[in-house]
Amino acid sequence: MFEGYIEERIDCAGTQLFVRRSPAGGGRPPMLMLHGFPQTSAMWRDVAPQLDDAFEVICPDLRGYGASGKPGMDRPGEDLSHALYSKRAMGADCVALMAALGHERFFVVGHDRGGRVAHRLALDHEARVPALMVLDIAPTREMYARADAGFATAYWHWFFLTQPYPIPERIIGADPDLFLELRMMGLAGGRHPFSDEALNEYRSCHRDPGTIHAICEDYRAACSIDIEHDDDDDDDGGGEGGGRKLRQPLSVLWACDGIIDATYGAIDIWHQRAVNVSGKAMPGSHYFPEEDPDALALEIRRFFLGHSLV
Repeated sequence: MFEGYIEERIDCAGTQLFVRRSPAGGGRPPMLMLHGFPQTSAMWRDVAPQLDDAFEVICPDLRGYGASGKPGMDRPGEDLSHALYSKRAMGADCVALMAALGHERFFVVGHDRGGRVAHRLALDHEARVPALMVLDIAPTREMYARADAGFATAYWHWFFLTQPYPIPERIIGADPDLFLELRMMGLAGGRHPFSDEALNEYRSCHRDPGTIHAICEDYRAACSIDIEHDDDDDDDGGGEGGGRKLRQPLSVLWACDGIIDATYGAIDIWHQRAVNVSGKAMPGSHYFPEEDPDALALEIRRFFLGHSLV
């Protein structure tokens, strides 16, 4: 995977991120690509090489995931606010990472949890992100607020992983491969879009107790402190409807076979959190970036080549 890419660990905002990136140079605009749960940067293995002629592609493992640092593992259960895994903290990691690589402004693509980080990052650091794309998500707060039986059935992990420490950690830790397979294959509609090499990496990382705890903290943060940060945006004013919104161009892509558009109306719900929204459905399941990387790479090129970092 990632032939010709640089692999390194970079000190960021209170942790260290493992990064796969294309060589710098050539004046290409930087593009930060953020993976989802329960994956790693390996999810971009077939997308990134199709973009690195036009962009300097940077694919980190999010804090807590893959080979990146796992803050709080030495004191599991003590971070009652879950601030260490708030999307604000993860976004700060990304800003520090890109600054360490010499980039003050950059494009962002995020799938699943990475899309939630991208959303918060672009809100908190508007001047750094001129345009962004999120893949198969609706805003976190609104998804919880509108959850129905269909959503809870399909996304049961949203409620299981948020249970108090150490309930989900111990259950998952008893058979991490089973949990991984149930969740991934469930959201993939029973299909198997993962290469053997990527799946082996996902399995290996997911067997680490530190990763299991970090994933739980990520989801605990999503239903607590992340919503608090969203509610704070409503108090800021400045956006249509009285709340702070994304003002950058936002592209929203969703899975034809997923629940995002069917349950929430992907474009409509994002208009509640962003001013300039466009998007479309993509063939496949929640994991369409791995099912059809060619189609995704084409959409990424079309969208971001129409925007400038200046």
